[in-house]
Amino acid sequence: MIQINNLTKRYGEFLAVDDISFNVEKGKILGFLGPNGAGKTTTMRIITGFMPPSEGFVTISGHDVSKEPLLTKNKIGYLPETPPLYMDMTVEEYLNFAGLLKQVPNKKIKYAVENACLKVDINDVKNKVIKALSKGYKQRVGLAQAIIHEPEVLILDEPTIGLDPIQIREVRDLIKSLAGNHTIVLSTHILPEVDMTCDEVVIIKKGKIIAQDTPKNLSKKMNKSSLEEIFIDLISESRSEEK
Repeated sequence: MIQINNLTKRYGEFLAVDDISFNVEKGKILGFLGPNGAGKTTTMRIITGFMPPSEGFVTISGHDVSKEPLLTKNKIGYLPETPPLYMDMTVEEYLNFAGLLKQVPNKKIKYAVENACLKVDINDVKNKVIKALSKGYKQRVGLAQAIIHEPEVLILDEPTIGLDPIQIREVRDLIKSLAGNHTIVLSTHILPEVDMTCDEVVIIKKGKIIAQDTPKNLSKKMNKSSLEEIFIDLISESRSEEK
């Protein structure tokens, strides 16, 4: 479904993504892990067609994202780290607008909005202004806009960041419910999120893949404390670089 082949991205002399390759099978959830600055967001922007790679290519259902941008973008739903919401609109108004932007036919807009609201469980706030919603509900509205055109692929960048523990659990369950109908790439730096949500894992550090397997197989190869040490090291390193 998704194939990433020898992907490289340079910003001048800075190498943000360094020759990475991985695949995501149809209907699966792939956890894309690493600290801030590891290259996760850059990779996801390339997958969605928002920026070109310096080298390599990405295909969605066999179609090259760079060569067939309109076709592939129609197959993708994208939730960036900060959901692209219009705070003064009601949820229903915003989703109608999002559906039109994503070329949902006028005669199907009403059904598309109702279906998206049902899937992410926001019918109870459909008529509320977005700025009045909690962080968790805003995240759900962001997910609704990502799936309103029923894409084959969902790209979710840190979808639980800033949420409280109850909201994290709710969004995590929601993402799991979307698998099967959608192929999902989930960017995160939270280890439990991978264990509880993902079928496969890719760990990235300084633009390079350092581990790639199922959560179960990774646990067999190294015990839980070893996995925790990897992430403590990665996150600590990221924080020290930001100072």
